[in-house]
Amino acid sequence: MEERSNNKAIMCSVLFLDIVEYSKKPVAGQILLRDRFNSYLSAAIRDVPPADRIVLDTGDGAAINFLGDVEHAFRAALSLRESLLNEAPNLEPPLLVRMGINFGPVRLVRDINGQPNIVGDGINVAQRIMGFADVGQILVSHSYFNAVSRFSPQHAGMFHYQGSRTDKHVREHEVYAIIYPGDGVAGQASDQHNDAPERAGSAWNPAGQPGSGQRAMYIGAAAVAVALVGALAFKLARHDKTPVSPDVGPAQAASGVRQTPAVAPAAPAPPRIEDKSPAATSGADTKKTVERETGSKKANGRTRHPDDRAGAKAPEAGSRNAPVAAAGGGAGKSVEAYISISCEEGARVFVDGTQKGKVGTGILTLAISPGKHTVIVSHSSGNLYTQNVDLEAGKTLPIRPNICK
Repeated sequence: MEERSNNKAIMCSVLFLDIVEYSKKPVAGQILLRDRFNSYLSAAIRDVPPADRIVLDTGDGAAINFLGDVEHAFRAALSLRESLLNEAPNLEPPLLVRMGINFGPVRLVRDINGQPNIVGDGINVAQRIMGFADVGQILVSHSYFNAVSRFSPQHAGMFHYQGSRTDKHVREHEVYAIIYPGDGVAGQASDQHNDAPERAGSAWNPAGQPGSGQRAMYIGAAAVAVALVGALAFKLARHDKTPVSPDVGPAQAASGVRQTPAVAPAAPAPPRIEDKSPAATSGADTKKTVERETGSKKANGRTRHPDDRAGAKAPEAGSRNAPVAAAGGGAGKSVEAYISISCEEGARVFVDGTQKGKVGTGILTLAISPGKHTVIVSHSSGNLYTQNVDLEAGKTLPIRPNICK
């Protein structure tokens, strides 16, 4: 630290942590939260050499500056997240933490007590990135994402682009969320702390958490969809109830009798028209009309439109296709793929950012949909193993992480 503290600007990784609603807790609650927070944070950075880190107390959280390996901030955040996940769900008061990571320029100085301190844009941006995070979420800046992708490409798949955010100083920031593990802490925050911010419903959301404006848009779109469905149903209902007059063709035109919808359902009316003006219609037309009326009476004792007879044939056609659908029914069932993970007891397994299980005393086997996935194994020691897999239906892919003994 002595050789670095000559008031020179350097590039480093900054992890900014915030305990949500810490200032609203009573003093006794603040002491409990701070004790647990300090314990988890100490465990998260114990593997980082003291000369490569500077920890600043921010009152309701902490800012850790990592002067060495760029991965130190990444691993410390994941370790802290792991500790939060392992907390008892009914522990009071709940410890809710937001995290932001940035890679940028800082200047090492001494505070009024002669202790090392950090100032500069690197720590300021880290605080603003943290401000965009939800409860239990880890967000990183674009500069940190580039640094990790360049020096540790195996971790690049764990970041999901969240879009551009604007801070209170009208400065744009492109942010990325670490997709592991996420869901657990946010679920606890929602159940344990009803007064927590509304956005604490999910710690990781690939699509981004919707704001109040987006929610209004979603509700409006849903209302429009319901209205369209209702209008369509009403139109179909009216169409089904509309009486259909028999197609008497030229006979009705020649007789000069105009049929009204009120008497359309009466079956005897068309035959009487045919009988009174046989000379006005051709023999072929009269025969077709009589055949239609006779067929309608035999079918249901009332007048039917020719389209009704065509629709009556639909069940027959469907019955002929029924054996084919039954024979091919087995082919329509989805066949899952499987992965088997061999590791020490307690290792957590995540697939596409979602925790799928924990390794017990034996091999953990998981059923996964066929296709490409990202499998992450979190060892109890804090190490991570990432593997991209392409699963085939009905087959089992064994995975033996190199971090496991």
